[in-house]
Amino acid sequence: MMLQKLQALKNIFAEMEMALIAYSGGIDSTLVAKVAYDILGDRALAVTAESPSLLPEDLEDAKVQAAEIGIPHQVVQTHEIENPNYASNPVNRCYFCKSELHDTLKPLALSLGYPYVVDGVNADDLKDYRPGIQAAKERGARSPLAEVGITKAEVREISKHLGLPWWDKPAQPCLSSRFPYGEEITVAKLQRVGRSELYLRKLGWRNLRVRSEGDTARIELPPEQIKEFVLTTELPALVSAFQSFGFVYVTLDLEGYRSGKLNQVLTPQVRNSTYSALDIS
Repeated sequence: MMLQKLQALKNIFAEMEMALIAYSGGIDSTLVAKVAYDILGDRALAVTAESPSLLPEDLEDAKVQAAEIGIPHQVVQTHEIENPNYASNPVNRCYFCKSELHDTLKPLALSLGYPYVVDGVNADDLKDYRPGIQAAKERGARSPLAEVGITKAEVREISKHLGLPWWDKPAQPCLSSRFPYGEEITVAKLQRVGRSELYLRKLGWRNLRVRSEGDTARIELPPEQIKEFVLTTELPALVSAFQSFGFVYVTLDLEGYRSGKLNQVLTPQVRNSTYSALDIS
């Protein structure tokens, strides 16, 4: 089944002839970039959006991965933080983020002669509340992974099959996802979250989130790692570092990291809403 889906993915790019990939450097868009380049060569272009919601270190990772794949790579600037509809952090914040992204990528693609803009949305993403998908589809973007039914687990399985060394890379959504809906997002807040997460990464913790609520940082780690974290981390040094980044209080979430936790405060009506624009055909 995995190989059949991989072949179907290849067939999509063979039919496209040229494609521009919305490439964040995450495991999903990197697989798309890899397959696109294998089929199209230099007729595939990976483009990464640089903004305050992307850690500079993650941008560097994206550059390294693109170079290893061999795909041509460009970096463009996006300015979603300047849009009050985004900065006010409503429940559909991602709609305005992806609107800015694809309003940047689509004209670029057309100017360079690329008829398609594709992203890394996978089949599992369609089951979650992700208003950004609507914005992308409204602007004509395609989602090849979702089109052929490739799930998140299969993204990793296929990436490993293709020999990509980052096949087990933790998911790293944009830093804006660290804030509860309704709390204003600023560049300073994004930076303190980014610095805090980088601090923990350098200590060896890979799969984590630092949630920001007012002046409080809430650290989320996989539940099975919480005990080890408490016993092995020099907590006073950590608190001092986080306070130097701009937080006042530092806490540890005893439930642990769980994908989609941000959306648990949404009403069932909002969480279960399905946009017609999400229908992948």
